[in-house]
Amino acid sequence: MDGPRMTLQTQRVLRAALQEPAREWYGLQMCDVTGLPSGTVYPIISRLERHGWIESRWEDPAEHITEGRPRRRYYRLTGDGADRARTALARVDQARRPSARLPWSEPPRPEGTS
Repeated sequence: MDGPRMTLQTQRVLRAALQEPAREWYGLQMCDVTGLPSGTVYPIISRLERHGWIESRWEDPAEHITEGRPRRRYYRLTGDGADRARTALARVDQARRPSARLPWSEPPRPEGTS
């Protein structure tokens, strides 16, 4: 199974989820942590769930009724999803590192020379 596209926003969601991989969170918590709007976070969560990286559940109705708020859907990384997220983020990080020296780049010049 291929993974989701690793956009910067997807990376932010995954990095936030990996802070505590076994913890459940709801969408607006992820918005708060990442600073991303709900219109960005929820589609990312949906894609990650379709790829099997995240699983979700609805909270017990008694919880939200008692607290007088809308029902929440809770999400968490699957075991495989956490592993795949770490691997994908490591690849992204590796790709961002500058290579030792590109063959077409000039060698560094000593200070004071042009």
